[in-house]
Amino acid sequence: MGHGIALTFARAGHDVAVQDPVPQMLQSVPARVAESLALLGADRAEIDAALARITLCPTLPKAVSQADVVFEAAPEKLELKQAIFAEIEAHAPTEVILASNTSVIQISRIMCGLASRHRGLGTHWWNPPHMIPLVEVVKTEWTDPAVAQDMVDLLESAGKTPVMVEKDVPGFIGNRLQHALWREAVSLVENGICTAEAVDDVVKASFGRRLAVLGPLENADFVGIELIQDIHRQVLFDLDARPGPSPYLQALRDQGRTGMAAGAGFRRWEKGDLAATKERVADHLRKLEAILPGGSRQKGGET
Repeated sequence: MGHGIALTFARAGHDVAVQDPVPQMLQSVPARVAESLALLGADRAEIDAALARITLCPTLPKAVSQADVVFEAAPEKLELKQAIFAEIEAHAPTEVILASNTSVIQISRIMCGLASRHRGLGTHWWNPPHMIPLVEVVKTEWTDPAVAQDMVDLLESAGKTPVMVEKDVPGFIGNRLQHALWREAVSLVENGICTAEAVDDVVKASFGRRLAVLGPLENADFVGIELIQDIHRQVLFDLDARPGPSPYLQALRDQGRTGMAAGAGFRRWEKGDLAATKERVADHLRKLEAILPGGSRQKGGET
């Protein structure tokens, strides 16, 4: 995530300092940035220009000492993120904007120990961050509205599609929607209603095809609220509503079926499928970007 965020701003003309506690990962940043930009269709001159704006820093204090904005992209561990922001606050300028790229952790839990909580917020980028337009900007109860708007303006200037999240809830908007879908997908397989392949085929060959241009609430208005209400009366009572993870997930892990890299998860995978899937997704996103430049923001609101 870090190198994708860095290349987004470098490509937009900003100077970027990058820090990673693992030296090998830090040194690999230029190669990864160059590879990602090439996949986006950038020529050698554009790649070199972006790389010239990226500085690799061996320590966090050096990376943040002259920053205007800091994006944290550490693993999803609350204590780690809290410790990182405590160090950032100690070494960064007093008015720097502090942004956490967390997928689901409430931003208020990450920023609660800071003396200057008013400048802390969430920026949830989606993977790969240089190819997915959306960034969710998450306010806490302490976030200065002007700081949040400055972040929205910065992201828009870098070609992203920022959406403001007014209340700091776990998962924000996108992951709450995504994991509601995933919960029901797991339940369908767990209960023998269909195979994992069937779930994936249904999504990819039906409503998944229109989601990029017709969001769920746009679609609800499109077909009519009465129809949505009638459908909900007939189906919502039967959907999975367990508050915790399905035990089926642990059963898969116990069998060593941990995902594509292991050769099996919900489905079985062959050697080379992981790389092929990454390329297939990247190719699809490139084509979408050509069709829908700047994301799918429509007149009359955000989708």
